[in-house]
Amino acid sequence: MRSLSAWCLAIGVISIFSARADLTITQKVEGSGQNGEVTVKVKGDKERIDAPSQPTRIIDGKSGEMMNLLNDKKQFLKISAQQMKAAAETISKFEDGKQAAPTQKLKPTGKKETVNGYETEEYVFENPRYTASFWVAAKYPGATNILKQLQAPISGAWKSSNMGMPDYTDFPGLPLKTVIEIAGNKVVTTITSIKQDAVSSSEFEIPKDFQELKKPLDAAPPPVETVSPVATATP
Repeated sequence: MRSLSAWCLAIGVISIFSARADLTITQKVEGSGQNGEVTVKVKGDKERIDAPSQPTRIIDGKSGEMMNLLNDKKQFLKISAQQMKAAAETISKFEDGKQAAPTQKLKPTGKKETVNGYETEEYVFENPRYTASFWVAAKYPGATNILKQLQAPISGAWKSSNMGMPDYTDFPGLPLKTVIEIAGNKVVTTITSIKQDAVSSSEFEIPKDFQELKKPLDAAPPPVETVSPVATATP
């Protein structure tokens, strides 16, 4: 159940500026034992995700590396770009030993819903692993630039299409709410605030008193389930 929540969080987050402002997105997550607040911070090609019951994740879009910070243990686990690429290639080709279906596209359903005061339209995305509904606000202020900012850390091994997820460029607006269903379990992620205030570079660095783990622990989900957050929408 924990890995399900990590994957949905990743999709959600990976689902959500022409001027390169920093970005902080706060989201409410409900379902699959992960109820709570998720914060996604973006600065250039780096991204940080703080979520309930999960390690802090720092993604470097330039190097392709991801760091899982186990804050309670003051330890970190490094996942290299090569490891991430191998995991992405495996999951994109096979599901339970079967060839995966071709990459799907976002499809509008025509359904409307008001989310946080903005009119949104539902777009669905399906593949062999999950079904997602994105409630997209086409008129959200600065939506195009926000999507560009979120796209910056998602490159190389982290590219959303490598994970069987829609790309930011596929969205006609900002996804304010995302509903992910996997094997009968549902996680709902809703953006509650977006800020463009400056974010300190130290937020994307490993604390000096943290020790590196050489072997994965149960507390650190496998790399294929820890794709960059949200656009906001990140089991």
